[in-house]
Amino acid sequence: MTDSILITENLTKEFDGFKAINNLNFSMEPGELRVVIGPNGAGKTTFLDLITGKTKPTTGQVLYKGKKVRRYSEEKISRLGIGRKFQTPRVYLNLTARENLELAASKHKNVLGTLFKQRTKDERDRVGILLETIGLAVKADRPADLLSHGEKQRLEIGMLVAQSPDLLLVDEPVAGLTDEETENVGNLLVTLAESHAILVIEHDMEFVRQIARKVTVLHQGSVLCEGTIDEVQNDPKVIEVYLGQPRSVDS
Repeated sequence: MTDSILITENLTKEFDGFKAINNLNFSMEPGELRVVIGPNGAGKTTFLDLITGKTKPTTGQVLYKGKKVRRYSEEKISRLGIGRKFQTPRVYLNLTARENLELAASKHKNVLGTLFKQRTKDERDRVGILLETIGLAVKADRPADLLSHGEKQRLEIGMLVAQSPDLLLVDEPVAGLTDEETENVGNLLVTLAESHAILVIEHDMEFVRQIARKVTVLHQGSVLCEGTIDEVQNDPKVIEVYLGQPRSVDS
């Protein structure tokens, strides 16, 4: 049996008497691409906050590679190998795509030191491969400010990968994207899933169908059900939560 890369045990987060996360039990395997969906207020963002240490649980545990991380700082959890991409791209707009990746890959995270540092061949090759992977090789030396919204999303995903995490947490990566950009981001995540565990939070069900291997549905801070996209879309509990009444839907 493969050891899980991520486990939550009876995870609960309470805000002034309201349980945003309620006794949540969840697990992911290394190399797994998991999509988490759920209606507004289901606790999806709080779930990511608890995994990364941005928010501490009221009760319960988060285990990463078998290690309890509850007492660790957000920075230390990141160094353990968990990378997070937020919904809005966080890139340096005045730097080129290549420079953004070089900065992300730098251990020192000093902008001037990184930009003026002499690159080794291995470092140049690694950034070049990343640029190809995220589909920005032809725009490598273009300022990020001139990239489209979808290209910025792919650049930030590349910046995460440059930090060599084993687990990527990606929050609504296709919000506001065109159909073509959405497909490009989906293809990128599927490619990256060959070498990383990836947890994606998403609302766009067509995008979920494009990338999902296994889907977890959250409701009121707990796991409502898990399965393939067809299984969850046709689950009576999911239909009731999303539509407010039991009925069948065509998937």
